[in-house]
Amino acid sequence: MSRKKRYAMIGIGSRARFFYQALASTYADNAEIVAFCDINQGRMDYANSVLVNELGADPVPTYLAWDFETMVKETKPDVVIVTSIDRTHHIYINKAMELGCDVITEKPLTIDEEKCQSILDTVKRTGRSLRVTFNYRYAPYNTKIRELIRDGVIGDVTSVHFEWLLDTQHGADYFRRWHRDKRNSGGLLVHKSTHHFDLVNFWLGARPKTVFAMGDLLFYGRENAERRGMRQFYYRGTGSKAAENDPFALDLRANPNLEKMYLENEEYDGYLRDQSVFGDGISIEDTMAVMVRYNTKAILTYSLNAYLPWEGYRVAFNGTKGRLEVHVCERSYVSGRAGTAAEGAVESKEIVVFPMFAEPYRVPVEEAQGGHGGGDPALLRDLFGEPQEDPFKRAASHIDGALSIAIGIAANKSIRTGQPVQIDELFML
Repeated sequence: MSRKKRYAMIGIGSRARFFYQALASTYADNAEIVAFCDINQGRMDYANSVLVNELGADPVPTYLAWDFETMVKETKPDVVIVTSIDRTHHIYINKAMELGCDVITEKPLTIDEEKCQSILDTVKRTGRSLRVTFNYRYAPYNTKIRELIRDGVIGDVTSVHFEWLLDTQHGADYFRRWHRDKRNSGGLLVHKSTHHFDLVNFWLGARPKTVFAMGDLLFYGRENAERRGMRQFYYRGTGSKAAENDPFALDLRANPNLEKMYLENEEYDGYLRDQSVFGDGISIEDTMAVMVRYNTKAILTYSLNAYLPWEGYRVAFNGTKGRLEVHVCERSYVSGRAGTAAEGAVESKEIVVFPMFAEPYRVPVEEAQGGHGGGDPALLRDLFGEPQEDPFKRAASHIDGALSIAIGIAANKSIRTGQPVQIDELFML
């Protein structure tokens, strides 16, 4: 019997559970978790309690973030899984590879061009493997879109219109958490849109060249709330009288998982998971529009809004032989409040082809269970299961990760300067 592959994890928040739960259950026969690492000892203790009490696994050693190198040297992982705050991804990715480990990182790869270049340079220098977990690629309907375009059903794609809607639960959640500070997340055009830009790159099999963008904070934040007539404000949702009747407020005591993971562990790092979305200190946009020119000359028009009545997306591809339209409605959720299968679960989906000189028709798509439209279980199989041939090449490399954030980084720069940005001026691939 071959030796189990050893995994260490850095950043033990809500997304980390997606990985350690799978490793300790479905993939326990060929994988093992050897350590947790985080800035917050309480969250690591909670993760260990989940391993023991819910998954029947053994607890693992814990290390504070500044002891990351010690953790790697003492526990000797084959792979480090990075699910820490976005602005720290490059630190742990680079250190892990320099210490001889391969890396799996949660999206986004990182948040700016300097950090991205450091990662690209480290991959070249060390020769280690770096995977980015783009689970949306694995959702059956997204794979079907790639298949239809690859097979030329609408000819050569000339333009794409892509509209992503975040609702007043999921969308608002980014404005309660550390993501609200652009220094931490790169804003939604990096943290969230990395998924969407990666999908377009994947669907078209193309590389972005030129980006122009506009964006602003037009709904969330105190100034916008005051302009709409709001008069009663609060700092955090939990325990606040002013928050009791606010549908945007989050009370951590109302959910056992959020209470145990965050509220009971605030003493360790001071992190507040339930800040008011109508407070001060928000530096990310909630209303964004982007144009992208690809190396195939295709043009993408993209919008992201984070305060809408429903969650999901519409995308239309125009080609030399027709048009392809996709409509996906997702179930709303708050990160960490429910099981991982609830994240991005699909309520409805539809793919319609409009041939240029024939009747339109709907494209059947297989059903799949699990989060992100069934993409999560498929991604986990690809990461931790037996290797299988994938004709769609959905496994995302560090280059794929860099090209997806390149659009968001360029969009942020374009918003600041009012000028178009060339991707090849950001970093060297």
